[in-house]
Amino acid sequence: MSITLLSYKAMSDLTRTQLIQLIAIATKPLNLRRVNLEEVDLSGLDLSGANLEEANLSGTMLSGAILDRANLYHANLSKSILAYAELSHANLVCANLREADLFHANLSHADLERANLSGAINIDEICLYKTNLKRVIGLE
Repeated sequence: MSITLLSYKAMSDLTRTQLIQLIAIATKPLNLRRVNLEEVDLSGLDLSGANLEEANLSGTMLSGAILDRANLYHANLSKSILAYAELSHANLVCANLREADLFHANLSHADLERANLSGAINIDEICLYKTNLKRVIGLE
């Protein structure tokens, strides 16, 4: 299925192929607010600066994805795989990262205020340089 900008505005669910097409034609930053990408393989994609506010990324494969400066406010990233993902300067305020795999994820300068990291794995392997961790849940 081919994506046009008009059909994109009406979508809530996207496949990897559709998202790659959208990245190629859309203006930056990409607006994917409230999109459903549950269990989609987004590994290695460049989503720098994307607006993923309130997006459903539950169970999504984001290994090696570039999400620098992305807006993930209140996004659902539960059970997602963020191994080696680049999330520097990302907005993860109130994000749900329950049971996410954060192996070597770069969260430097990110804002994780009130994010939920309960049950997240490989927390000791992430880069948290100058990261806002105020009121984070699950970092005992």
